[in-house]
Amino acid sequence: MSGTPATPGTSDTPGTPDVVVSTGLRVAIMTDETGWHTTRLKRAFRARGVEARCIDLAGCRIDTTWAPYGLALPGFGHALPDAVFVRGIAGGTFEQVTLRLGILHALRECGVPVYNDARAIERSVDKSMTSFLLNRHGVPTPPTWAAESTVHAQRVLMREAAAGRQVVLKPLFGSQGKGLRRLGASVQGGAHTRASRTLTPLPSLGAYRHVAYLQRYVDGGPDGFDWRVLVVGGRAVAAMRRTGGKGWIHNFAQGATCEPAALDDALADIAVRATVALGLDYAGVDLIPDPGNASRPLVLEVNGVAAWRGLQSVTSRDIAALLVDDLLDRKLAASRDAPANVLPLAGGAHAGR
Repeated sequence: MSGTPATPGTSDTPGTPDVVVSTGLRVAIMTDETGWHTTRLKRAFRARGVEARCIDLAGCRIDTTWAPYGLALPGFGHALPDAVFVRGIAGGTFEQVTLRLGILHALRECGVPVYNDARAIERSVDKSMTSFLLNRHGVPTPPTWAAESTVHAQRVLMREAAAGRQVVLKPLFGSQGKGLRRLGASVQGGAHTRASRTLTPLPSLGAYRHVAYLQRYVDGGPDGFDWRVLVVGGRAVAAMRRTGGKGWIHNFAQGATCEPAALDDALADIAVRATVALGLDYAGVDLIPDPGNASRPLVLEVNGVAAWRGLQSVTSRDIAALLVDDLLDRKLAASRDAPANVLPLAGGAHAGR
């Protein structure tokens, strides 16, 4: 790698735009689709004098004959980028996704800072591991169960329903509020009829790839909402409230309305703790008020490949610039200060950067 993180240069002629000095740094934006997010990121990198190229992980390969790294990325020849920003990983077969994550692992092994790296993404994509780590680190989150056993899932559902509660069945891997089902106790009947309690049964787990991930439903009431907090480099930088949407699901992708939210100490602290628990450089943390403790929100999910278009619509902060600055000024800088730990490849070619 060459050069140092850039700061914009200024023109000597009054009234002319700032001239951005190129640093010679090259960054790969890993994404399976280009659009609004990648355009914002490329503009933010360009403002820092950094060349950013969008690459699909599906087009990368491990090739042990490809000296000196044994790793080939489109557009980089035999070299590697100075840093990688992970914006999206396409779905696929288990083998395809494993290889794509393997590319990210391999980049880290070659000394390339990856933002977020593969291990952190694996933790956040797997909702069961997210719940396990949040609980282990004392981050408030609703009770959660994950198992392959239909019998166990049915037992959990019956126990929760007997207590008058509901659970949410979610795909283990999924986002944007897709595939969510609310199960358990429900009340039928209006104000002038005798209410009866019914049970919404457990559906076939075939549609959920034979894994039951159940999380206790937290009732937000008729005016229910949730928060999305963006954490960047260990700091909560922006927040919004999401209301409406598809019934009780308040995702922006499901039609929810976004409005700015104050980042009070409790909200910011718990969002940051959730991000630290999963080892993420940046994350979108979804939280909901705890009906039993108004001063302590609950973490529902942590997104390690977070979209921010909805949040950008309600904040004046340039989110792409915040992400790019954190990658260059903290993550990349730290990787250069760390001692080299990359071994030379066989045959004398050195894989150090």
